[in-house]
Amino acid sequence: MVKELIGLQLLAFILGFILDLIIGDPHNWPHIVRVIGTVISGLEKRLNNGINKRLRGVILVVVTIAISVGTTALVLVVAYIINPWIYLLVEGLIVWQCLALKSLRDESQKVLTSLHSGGIEEARSAVSMIVGRDTAVLDECGVVKATVETVAENASDGVGAPLFYILFFGAIGGVLYKTVNTMDSMIGYKNDKYMEFGRCAAKLDDVFNYVPSRVCALMMVLASGISGFDMKNAYYIWKRDRYNHASPNSAQTESVMAGALDVRLAGNAYYFGKLVEKPYIGDDIREIKPEDINASHKILFVTGLLLFALIIVLRGLIYAAI
Repeated sequence: MVKELIGLQLLAFILGFILDLIIGDPHNWPHIVRVIGTVISGLEKRLNNGINKRLRGVILVVVTIAISVGTTALVLVVAYIINPWIYLLVEGLIVWQCLALKSLRDESQKVLTSLHSGGIEEARSAVSMIVGRDTAVLDECGVVKATVETVAENASDGVGAPLFYILFFGAIGGVLYKTVNTMDSMIGYKNDKYMEFGRCAAKLDDVFNYVPSRVCALMMVLASGISGFDMKNAYYIWKRDRYNHASPNSAQTESVMAGALDVRLAGNAYYFGKLVEKPYIGDDIREIKPEDINASHKILFVTGLLLFALIIVLRGLIYAAI
């Protein structure tokens, strides 16, 4: 039974990855992350008040994980009992929804399209959909930089990290990671409303991303060379600037991207109307250009394919060893 499950999970992983490459995340389709977000929002309204906000935030984290992971496990168990091939299909569909390779490319491509055809105002609007900073004051260079940074960071959050947990725990691992990551994106802010309440979610996200972000960064270094970019500088900037961020993980892949493209990323930015001073990542070897968005896509996809191949090999070895 164990060997059969591992084999089915391997096939489901291949199915899910291919579905993500082809279909991505169509708007208005049911999606696991949206369901998780609804659960978080409902709990946040009930718990984020009164005293002991830090404890209330811990309760939200525990309950949300229990609901999302427990429901996923129950669905998969029932599917396997009905028929192993139904289990394969359900597992594959869940894996697909845990990945964001194509959707990350599609959403960031809208920024480039807007720059070419709609002008700076339309581009600011497009980039505001994929970044957390204020975009109203960004010039073309700022819009492009914000987009490339998002592609780089989400190469880990949207692709590398989910794949890492899927490798070890299958679709359940993917859902667990997406739950933690979604909680951080919704309540992990350092402002008056969430400083205490979202602390547990933010710290847990740091823990969950610690290893995957570094694995993804190293694979991105390799991908930059395969893609024809500056692999030597990618590795150098990663070693030098990988901690130039408040988060211990976010600069891991951003630094690789900056080095690979020979540009400077990060720096000061406005959030909710307040200037946040941040160090730069990378060297200002050349001015960043709109075409660098396409370059970041190329590195993103090669990184995803390398991680896909690595998981196939590792899962295949586990299957053969049993």
